[in-house]
Amino acid sequence: MQTNLIFDMDGTLWDSASNVARSWTHIIARHPNPDRTMTSTEDIKSVMGHTMEEINDLLFPKTDASLRRQIMTECAAYENAYLARHGGRLYPHLEETLQELRLDGHRLFIVSNCQSGYIEAFLSYYGFGKYFEDFDCFGNTGYDKDVTMRLLADRNGLGNDFYYIGDIQEDYNSTVRAGGRFIHAAYGFGKVDADVPSIQAICQLPALLRQI
Repeated sequence: MQTNLIFDMDGTLWDSASNVARSWTHIIARHPNPDRTMTSTEDIKSVMGHTMEEINDLLFPKTDASLRRQIMTECAAYENAYLARHGGRLYPHLEETLQELRLDGHRLFIVSNCQSGYIEAFLSYYGFGKYFEDFDCFGNTGYDKDVTMRLLADRNGLGNDFYYIGDIQEDYNSTVRAGGRFIHAAYGFGKVDADVPSIQAICQLPALLRQI
């Protein structure tokens, strides 16, 4: 049976934290007196799932507001370019899983809290645009994930007939607000306090969908 699947990015399709940290460190080093002079992989993982505005506040709470905005604007742009050249760490068997899902007749989408250009960098580097019908993000809409999810669902005629696959509690909360159903990517960055279907690896998704 055909199922509409909307995927989160970080902690669900890939882990880009190490390369994001490298790109941000390059930009931060250009500026005098920010809160920090570098970012680590752990720093990035701790804020993934948040919007860029929230990340700005979390990572640079003491930096002057105008400098903070400038740093984050530069970080976002350089991060997109860096990931388009270097990619990230895909979860094992991702492409084979996407191929299987498409062969089973499922429709695939992406919604993330990322900046504009981030999803495009992922799709371009790996040539994955052929698997996904549509995508959207906070950077495009300016809205939280539930509203962005709803906008994508509405323009693609999904109604409430979709699963969102994500890894953190806010992914689940957003899905509930958007009217969809949720599958927990338990191999990702977080836990979910809800009784929902879960997978321990992305390759388990096709089999799960045949059962639910």
